[in-house]
Amino acid sequence: MFFERMHERLAPFPVFLRRVAGSFVLSGLLVGLALFAGLAGYHWLAGFGWVDSFLEASMILGGMGPVNQLPSPGAKIFAAVYALFSGLMFIAVMGILLSPVVHRMLHKFHLDGSDLQTDE
Repeated sequence: MFFERMHERLAPFPVFLRRVAGSFVLSGLLVGLALFAGLAGYHWLAGFGWVDSFLEASMILGGMGPVNQLPSPGAKIFAAVYALFSGLMFIAVMGILLSPVVHRMLHKFHLDGSDLQTDE
C-alpha cells in the first residue's frame, strides 16, 4: 500500500519526502506523455512543424488556448478533444501532487484527535 492506514503511526518525514518526490515524478511523466500526444496530433493532423506543434500542445495543456489557425476539420476536432483531455489531465495531476500532503495532514489530524480523546 502506498499510504499508511488510519490506525498506523504517521510515516517518518523521509518517507513522506519520498512520496512527494514520487508524486512529482509520476506527474511529470503524465504531463510529458500528454504533451507528446498533443505534439504528435498537431504535427500529423494539423500539418504544423515540430516547433509549432510543441507551442500549440504546450499552450493547450497549460490552459492558455490555441495560437495558430487550424487548417482542417480533423485538426479542429483533435484540438477540441485535446483541450478537454488537458483539463482532465490538470485535475489528475493536481490530485497526484497533492495526495501525499493531504494524506499526511489528515492522518496527523486523526492522530491528534485520537490522542485528545484518550487523554480526557
